[in-house]
Amino acid sequence: MRPSFLRRNGLSIFVLIFFGLFWAAQALTGWGVYNEMRTEEGAAAIGFAAYLTTGNFIEVTFENWESEFFQMGVYVLATVWLRQQGSSESKPLEGDSDVDKAPQAHARAPWPVRKGGWVLGLYKYSLSLAFLALFLLSFSLHLYGSYRNQVEEAVLKGQPTEGLGAFLSGPTFWFESFQNWQSEFLAIGAIVLLSIWLRQYGSPESKPVDMPHDENP
Repeated sequence: MRPSFLRRNGLSIFVLIFFGLFWAAQALTGWGVYNEMRTEEGAAAIGFAAYLTTGNFIEVTFENWESEFFQMGVYVLATVWLRQQGSSESKPLEGDSDVDKAPQAHARAPWPVRKGGWVLGLYKYSLSLAFLALFLLSFSLHLYGSYRNQVEEAVLKGQPTEGLGAFLSGPTFWFESFQNWQSEFLAIGAIVLLSIWLRQYGSPESKPVDMPHDENP
């Protein structure tokens, strides 16, 4: 009998539930902080729906999404060529692994594999291309939200505003990006290196418990 929908999709459902919960919590707490700032400047508080359209909400949301998609895309590409002896996140140091084999068309292969040609050529790199597209979209929305937030705060405080070009060449936007990018690569480095010596029984992110430290799965 085929496993239930929950059994087949439990991991993605689990992750999406926590994503939704934490995003909602971010929005609610951010709304409170934003209204505190407005009150301090002598402006009226705004409603929750209005807050979701502010530069502040757009900025804090997409500056985090941007860093996630950036690190995942870079990591996917880095694992094509780079190795780490003993890490569960790396291919073996020598020889090819299953992911290096040329795709073969068969009855249960994905449609692009059976189609072949340029469709297959594009599909072979679709994961990194998807992360690149998501990064560029998030990067653009982060820039838009961050600039809007600065303009909104300047107007609220009665200060002059600057153009988008001047904002992009200044430190604020890049500080927001770099503080997230560095933490993402720290997290990647942690799983790459810790998986050499530490184990989690039952997790595909870990090597088998009895595998020597210097072997790759």
